[in-house]
Amino acid sequence: MPRVFVPFCITASLALLPSIAVGEILAMVNYETKSPESLKALKTPVAAPARKEGIAIIDVDPKSRNFGKIVQDIALPGDLVAHHIFYNRDRSKAYVTALGKEELRVIDMKKKPYGISKVVAVPGCSVGEDVVFSDNGKHWYLSCMGAQAMVVGDAKKDQPLKTIKVAAPYPHGIAIHNGIDRILLSSTVRASDLGDAGEAISAVEANSGKVLGTYKVSNKPSPARNAPVEILFVPGANPPVAYVTNMYEGTLWTATWNAAKKDFDVNQAHDFSAQGAGVALEIYFNKKADRMYVTTAKPGHLHIFDLSAGPGKPRLLKSIATAEGAHHVAFTLDGRYAYVQNALLNLPGMSDGSITVIDLKNDKVIGSVDTLKNMGYNPNSMVLLPRWNDPAGH
Repeated sequence: MPRVFVPFCITASLALLPSIAVGEILAMVNYETKSPESLKALKTPVAAPARKEGIAIIDVDPKSRNFGKIVQDIALPGDLVAHHIFYNRDRSKAYVTALGKEELRVIDMKKKPYGISKVVAVPGCSVGEDVVFSDNGKHWYLSCMGAQAMVVGDAKKDQPLKTIKVAAPYPHGIAIHNGIDRILLSSTVRASDLGDAGEAISAVEANSGKVLGTYKVSNKPSPARNAPVEILFVPGANPPVAYVTNMYEGTLWTATWNAAKKDFDVNQAHDFSAQGAGVALEIYFNKKADRMYVTTAKPGHLHIFDLSAGPGKPRLLKSIATAEGAHHVAFTLDGRYAYVQNALLNLPGMSDGSITVIDLKNDKVIGSVDTLKNMGYNPNSMVLLPRWNDPAGH
């Protein structure tokens, strides 16, 4: 072998290393055109584009050469007002709710390129918000904030089975615990103007659909108008404990199952005013359920709580500043990164439009995905594609 061949081989091998070493983490982000008021807040203002909605698949790996690049764009109707994306239990399908149409869109995650595989009509379900799934994966439950209703659907055929009028108006957040046969829903705000805020969560018997009682989640005199918005059960907690965020009040409450009474006891668990934070929104848990993550949109934070003293005893560890409108969070399966989507309903002052990248090993911000923001769009929610996505208790 000639001597010159060895260094040539080494050089050739080294040249290949970057392409081999560069990874990717793909996120699915639904977006819409920013409002004129939100566009004015950009450091480099852009002309208002024609109304557009879509789902962008973006590489959000901070170590990737394609960091921030859109690798696929799925078009959506411009009047859909797509809101949230939820995976079913086996992550074979993603469900997209809509504020503008009485429809639920389904993406078959086993087919590429990704696209809408089915549009499910949900008559009478105006302002579709959140979706949860039964433990056995047979049914989905959709909250309808504009109709004081919850739709129960067949998760195999993806068709609605029945509509249940719930006990309190403006249902938004929804959580299910099949172990105690309960579904909880929040009473949030009137969708048309974000007014007439509620103060309670309501309960439904999961198997029968029987509407049960309501629970006030505020210490203020009625009407408290604190707008409870999201609800999530702590994974594996015994007795079951659900957390509730109060959007307008900026507080965190628990609903703890009382087996003797077969009912819930509610208590305030945290007040974010101590951190100068308001508009409490989403809730997440790590795999061990000894950490809880909560977003507040104004001015924009991800708050990390320690639950090691008990699932209903949160201790604030750290509040990480993100950007105005901190809302949904996507977590990687390996627990390395959290991605905070910074936009809430295209509202001025809460529509930064970026995605903050947080290193969870060191609990610090390490980057920002500004792709959609710089194009004049707001991300409305996000999940990672199934191979990277940690459901984080959802």
